[in-house]
Amino acid sequence: MPEGHTLYRLARDLQQTFAGRPVHVTSPQGRFAAGAALLDGRVLREAFSYGKHLFADFGGDALHVHLGLYGTFTGGSGDPPPAKGALRMRWVADGPDGGGAWADLRGPTVCEVLAAPEVAAILARLGPDPLRPRADGGVAHRRIAGSRTAIGALLMDQSVLAGVGNVYRAELLFRHGISPFRPGRGVDAASWRAMWADLVTLMRAGVRMGRIVTTRPEHRSRRRGVVQREDAHYVYRRTGLPCRICGTEIHTEVMVGRNLYWCPVCQAA
Repeated sequence: MPEGHTLYRLARDLQQTFAGRPVHVTSPQGRFAAGAALLDGRVLREAFSYGKHLFADFGGDALHVHLGLYGTFTGGSGDPPPAKGALRMRWVADGPDGGGAWADLRGPTVCEVLAAPEVAAILARLGPDPLRPRADGGVAHRRIAGSRTAIGALLMDQSVLAGVGNVYRAELLFRHGISPFRPGRGVDAASWRAMWADLVTLMRAGVRMGRIVTTRPEHRSRRRGVVQREDAHYVYRRTGLPCRICGTEIHTEVMVGRNLYWCPVCQAA
């Protein structure tokens, strides 16, 4: 599932390409026909993300998209390609340079038109997003510190923390030497402040690079140049491989429906 940095980049690209101009909205597949008819021809005021949610404000009505596990939002310049397959929604506009621009949405979990109060209700039930300006990590810690639930599960709870998915969960806990099985109330305020600051840095880097890289240069096969895929993470999808720090075999098991990865030595319970 795309994590928060991916949605942030997507919203930024839609904002730069379509904001301030009328957008022709259609649903070639037909499943979003009523919503497309409401938005068609209206001016996009703003596109923004919060956590794993994407919003597009068309003035009074807003498009809400959650990509889920299989959703994709792609686009380009010029004329759009022939509409094939399960194309839920298509945007077409003049584009910022006067040429054509298009964006296609396929396979989302959610694609709907909401009124402003409904958007506010979604935002109200989400935890702080590390990529949002002035986000307060202390709000997340207050929820974590009062819970007996494992921190590995709490980090995936979007009402606690918005935008963090399986990769950031595993890598953040490793970087701070915290067992994913530690109860939330066992994560003290100082530890959380360090984790929050690190998470903000990692997710901002993810926005810049368009990918998640969590390893430090000294723990990669090459210290300079493009980070190779096999060098990008400490524990994520490295089951059975030696820990980059201590050499212990990386473990995995399912937690809250997703594969969890950790080092049993560097992250001792």
